[in-house]
Amino acid sequence: MQLVELRTFLAVAEEKSFSAAAQRLFITQPAISKRIQSLENHLGTPLFDRIGKRVYLTEAGSLLIDRAETMLRLAKDTEKEIFNLNDTISGRLNLATSHHIGLHRLAPVLKDFSQRYPDVQLDIQFEDSEVAYQMVRSGQVELAVVTLNPDDTDLDADLKANCIWRDPLVFVSSASEPLATTLQMLAVQPCILPGQATYTGRIVMDRFARAGLTLKPTLSTNYLETIGMLVSVGLGWSVLPRSMIGDLSALEVNCEPISRSLGSVINGKRTLSNSASAFLTVLEDYIIREDYIVGKDRDDAVRAS
Repeated sequence: MQLVELRTFLAVAEEKSFSAAAQRLFITQPAISKRIQSLENHLGTPLFDRIGKRVYLTEAGSLLIDRAETMLRLAKDTEKEIFNLNDTISGRLNLATSHHIGLHRLAPVLKDFSQRYPDVQLDIQFEDSEVAYQMVRSGQVELAVVTLNPDDTDLDADLKANCIWRDPLVFVSSASEPLATTLQMLAVQPCILPGQATYTGRIVMDRFARAGLTLKPTLSTNYLETIGMLVSVGLGWSVLPRSMIGDLSALEVNCEPISRSLGSVINGKRTLSNSASAFLTVLEDYIIREDYIVGKDRDDAVRAS
């Protein structure tokens, strides 16, 4: 069995279509059919039942699908280990990040990394943090820089998370709305929050739940920039990172401060490529420099006063 045939088999199985798999792999449909036929001939059994324009796994196909994923994962890890025997940092780095972190946090890190390692081709996928966790777990990406799971008991033992930033969250409303001061008052007012399946949404909902309150958001979207816009036109209050307040009004709410953790996630059972290890080093170096500059500015301000 050839690796390219296994990759093609998995694409067809996931898309349930030869034509969709061809689009996904950027090859022609006859090429897809030829690879699958070669694999079926080698194994001596059909892997798919063709019914109309859809395809379905046979019993043999269902058996192969998990094995194929394992074989491709082992092949990829073997390549990394061999490439890592030398000190070259090149090739493709598959990275996932959230839209918010990509917009507000990663730009200087990516610039620094690209300047240090011009031979690395960055493949950045923008996903919800929860999706990015799954992509790291399945091996679709080597690492993610996302909002970290607030519940450690939900964390897969294979995944390793490292907090890079503490991201304070602030209650906000439009400037035209009256300021509320308690969780009880906010709970009965219209609100706009990230979905309950998101880590940020869970953090906010949990804070109210600890006070015995249940929130029923008027609107829900996972994009914080969209939430900020909806709040600005007076559709409800929300909770946003402090860095996104802008022209919105910060609410002084009588409760413990709320924050979330942003950081990197890797799969502890996978061998990191030299490129991935270098990226994490650049990320940590940037944070050290950022903390130094912030601390220096604070000390200068104290001396000036």
